[in-house]
Amino acid sequence: MDKKLFGFLAEFDTPTEMVDAATKVRDAGYTKTDAFSPFPLHEIDEALGIKRSILPYMVFAGGIVGLLSGLGLQYYVHVIDYPLNVGGRPFFSLPSFIPPMFELTILLAAFTAVFGMLFLNGLPQPYHPVFNVPRFALATREKFFLLIESDDPKFDYNETRNFMESLNPQEVFDVEP
Repeated sequence: MDKKLFGFLAEFDTPTEMVDAATKVRDAGYTKTDAFSPFPLHEIDEALGIKRSILPYMVFAGGIVGLLSGLGLQYYVHVIDYPLNVGGRPFFSLPSFIPPMFELTILLAAFTAVFGMLFLNGLPQPYHPVFNVPRFALATREKFFLLIESDDPKFDYNETRNFMESLNPQEVFDVEP
């Protein structure tokens, strides 16, 4: 095949058809796949073999970093750099350190959640090759689409196209970059 190809996009009428097709695609050994739907389909993650996100672990780590940095900053300021004896309390007074530590925990966890989500989703991405398919605009309203990318190790133009057509889609489109 002479022309450069991003992959094949199959159009389905119902979510059940697309989830069944996605399961067959995964079972056939394709790994570079994606699905597009007008509303969230929780079954599609399992059907495509998508693993759980590491985002919760990143958010937890961000919270721990915030907690420790709040404690470390206050300890440095109040015990090492500028110790002041206020009202006879010890320099390291944990109860008074809790509110800033809590605030930094929440702040760094929230920043990690937002920026981690953007990074893991590959955003911002104002352009994707599937936008070149005119019927893809229906993915926001009523149709369901399944994509197999051409850089998948198992991808072969004729074989993959025949396989996609065997899934009984409404139509199979060539997606050009």
